[in-house]
Amino acid sequence: NWLKILESAITNGRCVIIENVGTDIDATLDPVLSRAIYKKGRSLYLKLGGEEVEYDPKFQLYLQTKLSNPHYKPEIAAQCTLINFIATERGLEDQLLAKVVELERPDL
Repeated sequence: NWLKILESAITNGRCVIIENVGTDIDATLDPVLSRAIYKKGRSLYLKLGGEEVEYDPKFQLYLQTKLSNPHYKPEIAAQCTLINFIATERGLEDQLLAKVVELERPDL
């Protein structure tokens, strides 16, 4: 069922978020992650699950994991932009201090 949802999003240029991804990513996503897009006539296409799917350039895919320090295969890491959203106590202290200084001493 998730494959049909993904196919629809690729065709219609929608955004998809896949949550709770583990360290192993389904091989079906390889053409999407590697952006294996090709032109046929005036349209763009992508092979997904053995089927040819029309590709809309507005399509976006986000993969989210709850793993604190995920290690993906090098080819996956090279094809994606990894963003760490973990907030540490030290990082929050720095942000709070910057705000206090900005309010109390704007001249600094």
